[in-house]
Amino acid sequence: MHERHRHDSHFTVVGNHLAQHKDLSFTAMGVAVHIQSLPPGARVDIKTLARDRSEGTTRIAAALRELERHGYLRRERTRVAGGRIVTRTVYCDKPGAAGRRDLATGPASAPTDRTAQPTPSTPSALGVGTEAGREEQVGSAAPGGSPRSGSGRKKRKPLPAVPQPRFSRPELVERAVELLTGLRRHAPELTLSACDVEHLTPGVVAWFEREATPHTVRRAVLHGLPEEGLRRPAAFVAYRLTADLPAPMPVRVPLPAAERLPERHPLRNCEQCDRGYRGPDPQRCRECVPEGGRSPALRR
Repeated sequence: MHERHRHDSHFTVVGNHLAQHKDLSFTAMGVAVHIQSLPPGARVDIKTLARDRSEGTTRIAAALRELERHGYLRRERTRVAGGRIVTRTVYCDKPGAAGRRDLATGPASAPTDRTAQPTPSTPSALGVGTEAGREEQVGSAAPGGSPRSGSGRKKRKPLPAVPQPRFSRPELVERAVELLTGLRRHAPELTLSACDVEHLTPGVVAWFEREATPHTVRRAVLHGLPEEGLRRPAAFVAYRLTADLPAPMPVRVPLPAAERLPERHPLRNCEQCDRGYRGPDPQRCRECVPEGGRSPALRR
């Protein structure tokens, strides 16, 4: 027998596919219900979930693995501001459903307001943002939504700015284009389009102006590539060219004549005593030249 009460606020809707799952442990079910009750953006790492709970980190980690294995959790790698790559945990209260499709009343249902807050049944990207917002960006455009191209595809996000060279030198531009188009020989995921190469070329030329060799530029770009691959290789290269740009070489100002070192004569052998010496006389050392005298070759 159930003693039921109607909840008018502070409640979470849980599907029977979770509450009566035959392959999930009760610990995994409880963790899933707790995560589903959290607001979008809440932290759901193992230490946070195990804080002030009787279950330790080991049981919480095992429960998260269960949920991930059955489609309730997934982890995505994404790039945030500053170029840092973070792991985003996405919870889906109905595995297999995409965004708000399970909320529609039928195939011809009217489009909903994309700016509204996500309802409790929408998936949440816990730790960074809402997964519903991410899935809506790749769906069909709605009034007031993100701009789309004429073919229905989402507009391409502009690439980050790259360092600009001080001078335009055709030979450096040619070397930069050759370097960028050849990156795919070292890493296939760094295959760049013609527009990408045109955008990135000034950044490579700026490196060349600072006396960087092609090997130095290539090593800066290829070092530490993400293991999960690159979604926007051109943006990754632009970030590396900007973040790792070497400092300019110092300008050498010539010293005044008073501070310069005296001229050093080359080492010679004296034709008279055969000893090594340094001096203005190209034939004899100072001991063999009479005081105030000059070498016979210089007497004229």
